[in-house]
Amino acid sequence: MAVSYVTEEGYNKMREELKHLETVERPAISKQIAEARDKGDLSENAEYDAAKEAQGLLEMKISLLKEKILSAKIIDDSRLNTEVIQILNKVKIKNTKNGAVMTYTLVSEHEANLKEGKLAVNTPIAQALLGKKVGDIVEVTVPVGKIPFEVIEISF
Repeated sequence: MAVSYVTEEGYNKMREELKHLETVERPAISKQIAEARDKGDLSENAEYDAAKEAQGLLEMKISLLKEKILSAKIIDDSRLNTEVIQILNKVKIKNTKNGAVMTYTLVSEHEANLKEGKLAVNTPIAQALLGKKVGDIVEVTVPVGKIPFEVIEISF
């Protein structure tokens, strides 16, 4: 089982989601199955089949989430610095071809959310940036080719 690094906030979100799935979603599906079962012949009962399928998907989701929680290692943010880019750093980069400036916070894949500017460390851009310093130019290979980025700022 591979270790995944998460923030304390991300870890707590996963635990809350697991609690919700186990205490709210699981009983709701069990109730649907019981109601469908009460309607008689199960061999031709589409409601029963759908509820059983939903139950299987939910149990798989719960199992995967439990695995993520077990393999999670909370990052000690007191040990982070801004000398070089690492997970949890906020990084301001500039596309040197078109001048576009972007700011991302590098996070674990479980916490990634582009709308919030949270970029997973396993993405090509983040992989190219890890270990770099302010002023460094990195070329990132993306589906449309290579894009050069300059590291403008590293913060926390």
